[in-house]
Amino acid sequence: MKNKALFLAVFSILTFSKTVRANDFSADSLHHGVTAHRGNSIKYPENTLQAFQSGVDLGADWVELDIYKSKDGKIVVLHDPTTKRVGDIDLAIANSTYEELKKVDIATDFRTRNGKTLAECPAQHMPLLEDAVKLIMKQKRTHLSIQPKADCVAEAIEIVRKFKAENMVGFNDGSLKYMSDVKRIAPKIPVFWDRLPTTNVEEDIKIAKEKGFETLVIHFKGITEETVQKVKAAGLHIGSWTVNDRETLEKLLKVGVERIYTDDPALLISIKNNLVK
Repeated sequence: MKNKALFLAVFSILTFSKTVRANDFSADSLHHGVTAHRGNSIKYPENTLQAFQSGVDLGADWVELDIYKSKDGKIVVLHDPTTKRVGDIDLAIANSTYEELKKVDIATDFRTRNGKTLAECPAQHMPLLEDAVKLIMKQKRTHLSIQPKADCVAEAIEIVRKFKAENMVGFNDGSLKYMSDVKRIAPKIPVFWDRLPTTNVEEDIKIAKEKGFETLVIHFKGITEETVQKVKAAGLHIGSWTVNDRETLEKLLKVGVERIYTDDPALLISIKNNLVK
């Protein structure tokens, strides 16, 4: 009987552990944050499947993207409310159908800024959020961080659940409403709350703990060693946005920043790898 009881106890512990691992982010995937900002956007047009795939291929911990809702209710991927900055046609997302938005070449600005020909940088079209989720779900290492730029959190989470991707995504933004919506609708999905450099860190910590947010992501100009220590002492994780130069990246890592948004994920991965050696 004693042996049977012992067996049942061990079996219960193992079963519980597997359930936790299945439902929660591992410490490694949640806290280690080489985050490809809008994909590997230094090498490819931002917020395109091409840029996201490159981030995955590099081995980034996270690929980050931005979302809006089109006129016909599609959740589309773009940073701005219009296509003017990146595209060859100026359309307002909220006033355009997805069929109209797909006609925009969103690689136009990248091609021009980098002096590339159309052959060197082919036309890219605005993806849907579900396209990015499907891309991420083809592998198990790189996670997806979703930044809602409009009131579409519920629709985004519906898409995430459709593809059973809850354990592969997180949400980030500075909007307290949108991030609170994430925790209200899907409490187990992690939230990375973006903050300005002038933010009141003590107040942010208080709100984050009340809301159940996992991480404060503070603009790099507001990061100090004291700030990092305060956030970690409160039981939260600390991140920073958006950094592309080696000197600043090294400083952030040195003071203990765990999650860094960068357009140049290859550089950050290289720096982190050298620190481990």
